[in-house]
Amino acid sequence: MGTTPFLSDAPRDPGEERRPRVAFAVGVVLVIAALGVIWLFSRDARSRTLTAPPPCASQVRLQDVKMATARNFVGASVIYIEGQVANAGDKTVTHAVVDVTFRNSMEQAVQHEQLPLRVLEDRPGYQDAVDLALLPLAPAQARHFRLTFEHVSADWNQNYPELKIVDVATR
Repeated sequence: MGTTPFLSDAPRDPGEERRPRVAFAVGVVLVIAALGVIWLFSRDARSRTLTAPPPCASQVRLQDVKMATARNFVGASVIYIEGQVANAGDKTVTHAVVDVTFRNSMEQAVQHEQLPLRVLEDRPGYQDAVDLALLPLAPAQARHFRLTFEHVSADWNQNYPELKIVDVATR
């Protein structure tokens, strides 16, 4: 009777032992490259948020701010922040971005968003929130605004978020 050689007795290909090492090395390089890309993008986003707002941003003021909660048609909570935006400058405001920071009970930021400021336009039977490009804000003019949040962190302390104008376009 003949004997069947065991797998360990079979001759090995020298390239077989190197394949797992090469695959592992390629995997490590890919992970390091992915981490580097994430670091670059997060660094770029951080540098954009730390830039100073344009000088005319101080001329756009948010006042009489109120907050409301409503349910949408699928039953989820929607947070509305409404108030008046006033243009104290000498140019017409055609765009503005609001930096909104929600905090938790320890005053740590739990949600941070930058949204375009939308002003309310009266339509037959309702008010519609439109971009300032469609309804610019002339010098010494004030209009009602609305910011809408479909999701806010569960860790939010339910206090008013911080609102800050960070970008303004004028003509």
